[in-house]
Amino acid sequence: MSARSWRAPQARTNVGRRVLVAVVSGLLLPAGLASCGIPRETEVQVDGSGPAAEAGALNGSPARPPTPNDSAEPGPFIENYLRAAAAGEREQAYGRVKEFVAQEAKSLLTEKKQSSEIELTVVRLREKPEVTPENNQGTREVTVKVQQVGVLRADGSLAPPVASETEYVFQLRRADPAGPGLLLTDVPNRLLISDTALREYYRSRTIYFWNSDQSRLVPDLRYLPSSVPAERRVTDVVKWLTGGPSDWLAPGVTGLPDSTRPINNATGADGHWEVNLSMPGADDKKLGLLATQLAWSLPELDGQLDLKIQNQKRRTVDLEQERTAHAAYPTGDRPARFSVYDGAIRPLAIANEPRAAVPLPPAANKNVVSAALARADDQVLAALVVTGTDRRQRLKVGSGPDPVTVFNTSSETYRALGRPTWLRSLDERHPAGLVAADGKLYRFDGAAGMSPVPLTVPGPVVAVAGSLDGHRIALVSGGALYMAAVNVDGGVVSVGQPRRLVTLLTGISAVDWVAENELVLAGNEADRRPAIHQITVDGAQETALKRDIGAEVTQLAAYPGGAVGGLPSLSFMYEANKAAFRNNPLDIIKREQVLDVPAGSRATNPTAPFFLY
Repeated sequence: MSARSWRAPQARTNVGRRVLVAVVSGLLLPAGLASCGIPRETEVQVDGSGPAAEAGALNGSPARPPTPNDSAEPGPFIENYLRAAAAGEREQAYGRVKEFVAQEAKSLLTEKKQSSEIELTVVRLREKPEVTPENNQGTREVTVKVQQVGVLRADGSLAPPVASETEYVFQLRRADPAGPGLLLTDVPNRLLISDTALREYYRSRTIYFWNSDQSRLVPDLRYLPSSVPAERRVTDVVKWLTGGPSDWLAPGVTGLPDSTRPINNATGADGHWEVNLSMPGADDKKLGLLATQLAWSLPELDGQLDLKIQNQKRRTVDLEQERTAHAAYPTGDRPARFSVYDGAIRPLAIANEPRAAVPLPPAANKNVVSAALARADDQVLAALVVTGTDRRQRLKVGSGPDPVTVFNTSSETYRALGRPTWLRSLDERHPAGLVAADGKLYRFDGAAGMSPVPLTVPGPVVAVAGSLDGHRIALVSGGALYMAAVNVDGGVVSVGQPRRLVTLLTGISAVDWVAENELVLAGNEADRRPAIHQITVDGAQETALKRDIGAEVTQLAAYPGGAVGGLPSLSFMYEANKAAFRNNPLDIIKREQVLDVPAGSRATNPTAPFFLY
């Protein structure tokens, strides 16, 4: 598609930008910024700046995290240790941890010398700590059962878990035989933090990398201690951009030119910032691309930023104007709800929400099982899963002005096809999408040609969903959730190595994007009851949205936001027990909410709900 595809009209860009900024830092974690100056010609330094700040402190105002003296009870003591000891500025992590550790046990911790080597093991507590009675030596053991979430690296990215432990055992004693305080006498040789610590003492940050043809930006989720002052935040964002994308995202994006690095720390005050870099071949085009990256990666800054190359000012960027003039990626049009009713796509009537007619002629809107419709500039892309007289399923694909009149049907038939997803590529001559078919992932094109996509994941692929930027997908395979980067180059679609996300759900059956860095997924909780959760794209934060559904979720569709006049945040719909439901508020979608049902249609429940945007 052309660069204007997946339209974001200029008249709405500023408002749309504000909507995008609202989701830039995720829906589970906030973000913020402020300023100060640093000498001009120095190596980039990391200045320690005290304890982690309390969540929500806009400029990282220091707030005292738990200390060893805050609890005389072993269980809460260990919870505080996991929540606060290693969290925050990593240069001080060992010092904070050792405050919780008795002198005789401090040697159990192997201290890293370089802050870049310090990695934090993020765990999720599955149960309250188990405490043994005090023994004759005056010590107790505390066992915590955990789920390994990932490794928080120095570049702010959360990498997949390295540790495999499902529980940790701590031993502790009284700090003073006559006092209430406690200290650890046996501690795992890891810097451990809980997912609660990540929520409370860090802010999520989204930085952006260009796709392969440098036509749109792709989000990359990172974390920064909330105590970090403004100039450090700018400095760290620049370091992250020059350091390259997260490992799993790398196949779908382009990093800065090799050997690009910051020369010194960012400086700034009163809305004017300065960044000094070395960048080989830094011509106007490369500087323009970097300016847009910085503007979107620093969404809270609205002033000017001077880009210097080898100490020479080369470009002054008005950050607000840059975001207004250059959308990170098109965010789609106003959404409308649809479902399948009696084998045909029908609009849904939800109070005070936009409605749209089905962009298909009646002759093409038959025998539909599920569908994906998307707007692309002045075109509509339609991918329908249909059944034939043999009860086998086929993929029917068409594109064109509304209504779409020309369709192609796959020559192959399948026992079961999942709901398709369109890749929001910029090449309108080569529309493409992905679909799960009989346990494998397939790429399809505008002619309904289907070709398998090689994947190294165990188990059958049952669902796939594409992001708004078009270069990230979520997969469900073997009951587990995966993320993968997508590269779309001249119509050729390649998928990077999928990364498995750690979730609280098992037997996952469906997934979709509900925000820039957020997914909704359906599966089974520990008690095997079906539920719908929200999770970040790195698995760091997970929240239950709907429990006790009563049946497996067989279809799930969400609206990731972005357009003016859109739906409430976290809007999603799902199918369970051959009926369709919606949230905001949670309710079954009734037959009378289905529009344009012709006389003589079979009375049934609406199924396979989805959004068109």
